Amino acid sequence: MTHARTLWEEGREPGREVVALGVAAALTVVVLDVLVGEQVSLFFDLCFVALCVGLALAVRPSDFFVVGVLPPLLMVGTFVLLGISRPTVIGHPQDGTVQAVITGLSEHSLALVTGYVLCLGVLFVRQRVATPHDSGHPIT
Repeated sequence: MTHARTLWEEGREPGREVVALGVAAALTVVVLDVLVGEQVSLFFDLCFVALCVGLALAVRPSDFFVVGVLPPLLMVGTFVLLGISRPTVIGHPQDGTVQAVITGLSEHSLALVTGYVLCLGVLFVRQRVATPHDSGHPIT
């Protein structure tokens, strides 16, 4: 008898595709946030955290490492692109590119840490669920 897959066992997407999806989604959220509010706001933070969890659920087990390192790279990459093109949306008007990226990362560090911790937590749970633990010995 087969059992239905749980949420933790569903992810089967290759790491490369998950990374492409993450980049596209993060950039889309940034564009929408800047169009509506002229700055990167709490909307980006909430979407970033949800995106980190979603990517961790979507990736196949053999590519866990790729998604495990993705959240900080995704935020830094997004902010570098913003720092080059429109530094005032993540920094102060007098900030240059590097300072705008640093300011953006510091102002959105809670979202980065939360998204990263949740991503790693989901990957940990998925790894534990995928690994059989029942060896026939009672737990003492």
